[in-house]
Amino acid sequence: MQRFTELQIWQRSHQLALEVYKLTSSFPRSEQFGIVSQVRRAVVSVSSNISEGAKRASQLDYARFLNMAESSLAETESLLRLARDLEFAPAAIADRLIDESEQVSRMIQRCVNSLEEKEPIQSVTVNGELSTVNCRRSL
Repeated sequence: MQRFTELQIWQRSHQLALEVYKLTSSFPRSEQFGIVSQVRRAVVSVSSNISEGAKRASQLDYARFLNMAESSLAETESLLRLARDLEFAPAAIADRLIDESEQVSRMIQRCVNSLEEKEPIQSVTVNGELSTVNCRRSL
């Protein structure tokens, strides 16, 4: 059985969470319970929902968890934009993480479509290159 840690979407979302944690460690102390707390919860929710969904019995239930992951990713992106605009985060770093959020979001959407269409592998453009994303776990 394939583990959720072998899924590309989980790997990318986990890496994004690590990078958001590093970035927010330098935010103003006054934001510890504001933007820092909120963006960290949102970004952790992405990989958590992917991993939980991957263990669900039905493909449609898995797709529902992927949808929740995508929603958390949108929240993460919004908060990164706010942090950038408030100048808590360097624009270049925030923009790179926003771009990564958008790419992971596209990967998640492809997986949702794949699960709903019962086709296990979908093509997706990542960093300008066409690649395949296997969204299903082996049984």
